Formats: sequence, C-alpha cells, structure tokens
Amino acid sequence: MIEDGDELINGQDEPKETITRVTGMFKDWFLDYASYVILERAVPAIEDGFKPVQRRIMHSMKDLDDGRYNKVANIVGHTMQYHPHGDASIADAMVQIGQKDLLIDTQGNWGNILTGDSAAASRYIEARLSKFALDVVYNPKITEWQASYDGRRKEPINLPVMFPLLLAQGGEGIAVGLSTKILPHNFIELIDASVKHLQGKRFTILPDFPTGGEADFSNYNDGLRGGKVRVRAKISQLDKNTLVITEIPFGTTTSSLIDSILKANDKGKIKIKKIEDNTAAEVEILIHLPSGLSPDKTIDALYAFTSCESSISPLGCVIEDNKPLFVGVTEMLRRSTDNTVQLLKQELEIKLSEFEEQWHFASLERIFIEKRIYRDIEEEETWEGVIKAIDKGLQPHIKHLKRAITEDDIVRLTEIRIKRISKFDIDKAQQKIDALEDQIAEVKHHLANLIDYAIAYFTRLKKEYSAGKERKTEIKIFDDVDATKVVIRNTKLYVNREEGFIGTSLKRDEYVCDCSDIDDIIVFTAEGKMMVTKVDSKTFVGKDILHVAVFKKKDKRTIYNMIYRDGKKGPSYIKRFAVTGVTRDKEYDLTNANKGSIVLYFSANPNGEAEVVTVNLRQAGSIKKLKWDIDFADIIIKGRVSKGNLVTKYSVKRIELKEKGVSTLKPRKIWYDETVQRLNVDGRGELIGEFRGEDKLLIITQSGIIKTVTPEVTMHFDDDMIVLEKWVPKKPISAVYFNGEKELYYVKRFLIEQEGKEESFISEHPNSQLEIVSTDWRPMAEVVFAKERGKDRKENLEINLEEFISIKGINALGNQLTKEKVNQVNLLEPLPYDAPEEVHADEIEVVDEKEVSTEIKSNPSTNDSDSKDPDLEADDDGQITLF
Repeated sequence: MIEDGDELINGQDEPKETITRVTGMFKDWFLDYASYVILERAVPAIEDGFKPVQRRIMHSMKDLDDGRYNKVANIVGHTMQYHPHGDASIADAMVQIGQKDLLIDTQGNWGNILTGDSAAASRYIEARLSKFALDVVYNPKITEWQASYDGRRKEPINLPVMFPLLLAQGGEGIAVGLSTKILPHNFIELIDASVKHLQGKRFTILPDFPTGGEADFSNYNDGLRGGKVRVRAKISQLDKNTLVITEIPFGTTTSSLIDSILKANDKGKIKIKKIEDNTAAEVEILIHLPSGLSPDKTIDALYAFTSCESSISPLGCVIEDNKPLFVGVTEMLRRSTDNTVQLLKQELEIKLSEFEEQWHFASLERIFIEKRIYRDIEEEETWEGVIKAIDKGLQPHIKHLKRAITEDDIVRLTEIRIKRISKFDIDKAQQKIDALEDQIAEVKHHLANLIDYAIAYFTRLKKEYSAGKERKTEIKIFDDVDATKVVIRNTKLYVNREEGFIGTSLKRDEYVCDCSDIDDIIVFTAEGKMMVTKVDSKTFVGKDILHVAVFKKKDKRTIYNMIYRDGKKGPSYIKRFAVTGVTRDKEYDLTNANKGSIVLYFSANPNGEAEVVTVNLRQAGSIKKLKWDIDFADIIIKGRVSKGNLVTKYSVKRIELKEKGVSTLKPRKIWYDETVQRLNVDGRGELIGEFRGEDKLLIITQSGIIKTVTPEVTMHFDDDMIVLEKWVPKKPISAVYFNGEKELYYVKRFLIEQEGKEESFISEHPNSQLEIVSTDWRPMAEVVFAKERGKDRKENLEINLEEFISIKGINALGNQLTKEKVNQVNLLEPLPYDAPEEVHADEIEVVDEKEVSTEIKSNPSTNDSDSKDPDLEADDDGQITLF
C-alpha cells in the first residue's frame, strides 16, 4: 500500500510519479453538496413552510400578479430569474402546490390526485394567487430580502406567512443522509389549535388527507421519527356480490390500488370476478365477487393483502437557522403561531408608524395652509431662505406635534400645488386628522392586546376561508386483521399417510383440504407424535399419519380426543386436550414417552364434541368383561402433556365409534367493541350474548333494513346500525315509521320469517323513515304531537304497541298511528314480561372454554399424571414460537 509522499518507481530511467490522496477533497466537497441539497432543495423552512423552489414560485407569482390568470410556463420562466432550477422541476413543484387547493387558484387540467393522472403541459394550464395566499403570505414591508443567485434581483429569505402553512400542506423530501415527511393536517383544526395555544390551552392535532379514507393515529407519536399511521380505503358492501371503494388511502391512487388488488388476485390471496373504475370527481371502484364468497371476509383480505391498507411513517424535519431540526407537529404549530404573533406585531408597528407619519404631515399641511405660511416665502430669493422662512413660520404652531420638523417635511410642504391650497377645506382636513387619530388609537389598542388581536385574526381566517375544508379522513382505531383467517385457500393440501409426507405437490395422494401458502399445518401420527409445520410442496412429518389439518393459532374450541397404549405392553389411557400454542417444526410426544407407545383411537372435534366409543379387549386369562363403552364427555379437558385417565391395563384389541357426540363446551360469549366496530371473543366492549352454533345475530339499521347473520369476528357493520343483539326467533320486532307516500305514521309488529335474508320493513318511498324500533316483548311508546297554529298543543299519548297491533308479516303496511301532526315518537320503558327460557336439545354438562387450554389443578384423577407444559416456558431451540 502506498502512503502519502511515497514514490512509485517504474524503472531506473523512467520519471517518478506521486499519488495524491483525494480523501480530504471528497470529504469537503461531499459535505458541501449534502448541505446544499438539504438547505436549498429538499427540506422546508420552519419559518414559512416553503422549500426554496416553492418560495421562489410564490414570489414570482406575486411579481406577476395583476388579478388575472398567467400561463404556468410564463411563471416558470419568471421563477428562473431568481434561481436556475430546471423548468420541469419548477413546473412539477407548482403543480403540487396547486393540487393542494390552498395557495393557487388553478385553471385547466392540473391532474388528479385520486387517479394519479398528470397535469397538462405548463403552456396549457394557468394560475393566479388565491385570496387566501394574498391574505396570509405576503407583506413586502416586513419581508427580509437577499440578492438572487446572479445579484440582479432581490428575493425573500423567508416569506412572512401568518398561518401554519407547513402543517396544512404537508411536506416530503429526500436529501443526502436526511429526509422529511410531514403529513398534511386539517385547515380548520390547525386554526382551532392555534387559538387554543394562544389561550394557554392544550391541543392535539392529527393529519387529514386530501384523499379521505380512514386512519388510525394511535401511534402517530406527534409526527416524530418512530411514529406510524395506518391508513385504509373506505370500503362498503353495495350488495351481496359487490364491494365499492369510495375513498382511498393517502399515498395511493386508484390506478395503484387496482393494480395491487389484481396482483393479490393473481397470487390467490383474494378472489374477485372483475373490477371497475368509475372514478371521476369522486372515487368509485366496484369490486365484483364470485357468488358464495363472504363480502366481510373479502374486505378484511383487501386490507391484509393489498394497498387498501398501508402504513405511513412520519418524520418531522425542518430547517431552522440553516440547520436541520427534528421537531413534532405540536411544537411546529406552537412556533408557527408564535411567529404569526410576531409578524402581526411588526405589521401593526409599521401601520402605527405610517399612521403617525400621515397624522404628522396632515397637521403640518393644515398649519401651513390655515396660517398662510406659504406667503412668507414670497420675498425669499434663495432655496435656503424659503426653507428657513417656512420653518420660522411653523414654530409657533407645532407644540402639539409628536416629533420635530425635518427638512424633508418642509420640502414636502413646498410641493403642495396652488390648486390644492385654494380649495383647502379646514373641516375636511380636521376630519382626516381625527380619523387618523382613531386609527392610531386602534392600532395601539391592538398592540397592547396583541394575543386577543391574534386570536381575532385566526378567527377571521376561519370564517372567511374554511368553507369546504372540513375533515375528510375519518379517525378510527383499527382492529388487526389476521391474514390467516381471511386469505383465500388458493391451493390444495395432500397427504401420504403411510410414508408420512404432506404437501401441495402430492397430487396423486389423498386430498385433505384447501389451504393457502401462509397456513400452518398440524399433524398427528400413530406413534402419538404431533407437529406443526408451514405449508410447503412436500414435507416429511412422520410415518403413519392419523390426522392432518390447517392449524388455527389460539384455537380453544378444537378438542382432540385420544386413547393410547403406553409402551409395547403397558396400560391404555384416555385424554382430551386442545392445542393453542406450539413451536413450529418441533415434534411433541402426546403419550407417556415410552418406546412402543401407539395411538388406539383419535378424533379432532372443531366444537369440542365428545363421542361414545366401544372398547374391545383381547381374550386373555380370566378377563370377564371384554367389551364396554366410554363416553368422552366424562373426561375432563386438560393440557396436551397430561398422562390421561386409565382405560384398562389389559391388551386392547380395537376401539370402535359407537355414537357421535355433541359439544361439551359452553356457548361462546361474543362482545361488540364499538371503538373498532368489530365482534370479538376476548371480552372487549359490550357483551352481546352466549352463542351456540345455530344462534344468529339480529341487525337493524336506521334506514329500515333488518337481517340475521351468523356471528363472525370478521364481520363489518354499517355506520347507521341501531340494533345489534342475539336473535330470539319468537320475539317480535316492533316499529313506528313515517310512510313517505301516505305522509302518515304507522305501527307494525312482525317476526323474521327467512333467516339470513336482508329485508326492508318500511316503505321504499324516499321520504319514508324509521322513527323507533324495539325488540322488547311488550314495548311502550310516547307520541309527542306538533303544535298547530291557533290551537293548544295536544297532550302526549302513551301507547302499548303489543295491544295496538297484532303480529303480522314483515311486508305488512301496519296500523295507522294517528291522523294528528306528530312532532316525535319516543320509546319508553317496556312493560314487565317473563321471557321463555331457551331450550337446546344438546344441553348437557359443558366445559368453560377458558378451561380448555389450561391444566386442571384441582380434583386430579388418581390415574392421571399431569406434568408441566414445556410450551409455557421460553423455547431454547431458537425456533419460531406460535402464540
């Protein structure tokens, strides 16, 4: 290796060459380049929220502003006078500002942020400054200036922006070793937050995206590094085979969103029939589903596998005093608001100075003309004499002035025209002075109450410019979507039981079920071994496979019933267990781990079913009872590592299924979490009830739609849902509704006749609307009558809806409530009623689902040996553990 100063000698007679290191130059030049990109290109300034190119665009537009539209190409060329940015980059930056619909009033095709369509060429489109921009961005008198790159022109160091513009528009840039991503916030909420800050109150601001959609800001972290925002498209069900996307996530377009959906469909993650993009001014993407596919499950799959849900990582980085500053959005707003207050103060101080200067000269002018001082200069022959004469004439009358008279003041007096002197009106002059005094007093009052003035300023901005700037992005808390539960089963699983192979490529062997490429598979073998492994084309799991299925994590309802022989000649044991968490690709022994153990009977029961089996013994010695029945319902569900209960110490010939069983688990409790609008079995939200396999949910919406559905945790619910409860088939639904066609109120009571069918129980007239609905056995209602002109208000009427009308069909019109004009109908406390108890044919002694995955600590059988579950401890084999 050649060091600095070493010589390279190629030969005795050849000239010497020296190698000079460029490390120092590279370091200096690279830092200069990085600093230039950070400060002059990519990162906005905290003072005005603009990047340099944006600031120059706004300054150029002000230079050219005459109230009419200018061609963007003309503005681009004018901007290049201040800095030689490329014309394409200036045009792109200007289009981005224009698309935010805040500072620039646009005309022509400026592109579409929804579809991703680009703007027309800059020679075709036009722009001018918006009224808002003229109001809050410019004030040359308080702007600091600097020379442009060639010294020919002046450009602003920062524009005096009196609004948190950076937070309203957002900003994104990638520099050298540095980046920024400030998300856009709502115009109205920013003003409200600024006012709260000025009032000394706490505030919180959250992003609001121009594309709408839904967003979860629970991990926003004030816009600092490490935060995360989850954004989703707004997807709803148009009908049973059609979904519609009406709003898209920030950072996507309809084109990119559709592409991601088609890719997911091609990979088999989701299944769609066709997709239509009807987007124009508003987003409308129709997704047509194959018949028999669950819309709710597909919505979750769209969130899990497509760009319908994405994460955004904000990074609050700005330039302050020519240095990068990492700061949260709350601090950004505080600094912007404080900066606005100082700018308003400077503006007021300049106004005060101008008003005082006007008052000073108006007073001098009045004295000069009213006291006829202009006559004192008639005899003067020199300019100096004129100045002295006027100064001498003014002296007796200037004691009330607030500053001394300067020569410039006297020169201005000499420039007054004779015509103006001859038409001088003393009263009008005094009125002008009085008006100026009022203005001076007002400005001084504002300066003395600067915070109140700033609050009034922000309030005015909100009043004048907030129309159409309401929040577009809905703030929600998202429930996590389990991809394994919503993925389409896009491949088939096969098994070779004898050789011990499972996989998707064993097409000549036994078909097991449909699965997806992200599923885990659980396998049980005749030796009593169990394993969970990832789906693959071909995997060896152990010979003599008894059972293979898709594994569901945390599944407490699938119960495995098993009888095994301990060792070659040992006794037989019976056990029931669930498998909730294991280490992938680790082999587990479900027997007592003695050599020669074998499974005599095995069954997997998705709802905890307990069958009856017949045990047949081999004839040996003096055994009297060779055959008897065992009911698995008598066996307590314990951990999978438990030894089990003794069946027999004799040799078992075979075990036969005698009778299929029913579930031994308690009905599943289901809760509704209103925060995320989802069902769950984890105890979050309001308990709806305990559900067996045949039980249904009753859903009623404000639009008069009623349906019964099987409860699933993947279900979605409409925003206008007003009833969600466990459906009792014999319990009538009572409703009072306004019939738009007849313009009268009607009462009806009905039962749901067709399970699973979505029906409307009010008339389809557009003016029809549901007033009240009740699922009580004996509901009571109160009718509040409207007051008619010239008449006393009729007393409220209480109605027993059970007595008012009998139960009829769901499509019946119902009975007319009253002919009087009704103001409103209120639901009252129902009358007492002893509801009949639900009776189920499968009701037997059941086991609490919470007990399924835990070991029984009390009442142990003398024949059962429970040991500690190794999977409750940390694994030390370095493998992935499923929870």
